[in-house]
Amino acid sequence: MGLDEDFEQAAKDAKALTAMPSNDDLLILYGLFKVATVGKNNTVRPGMLDLKGKAKWDAWKKVEDKSPEDAKRDYILKVQQLQEA
Repeated sequence: MGLDEDFEQAAKDAKALTAMPSNDDLLILYGLFKVATVGKNNTVRPGMLDLKGKAKWDAWKKVEDKSPEDAKRDYILKVQQLQEA
């Protein structure tokens, strides 16, 4: 399979994980997924009362310099790590 197909399969696998990942792991997956599918974060950071939105925005911003291909590879690896845990 190619990178795009592997990424799509990893996205499906992430939704079917038997154990709930930690919030930190979920934020890592979120940031990598956004870079892989959208690219750089060019949105305005959510307001101070939106704690969940800010955490997700920060996770995306943290990895925004990765290429979409690198983000897909890292996402696939992270999902594999979570499946083995």
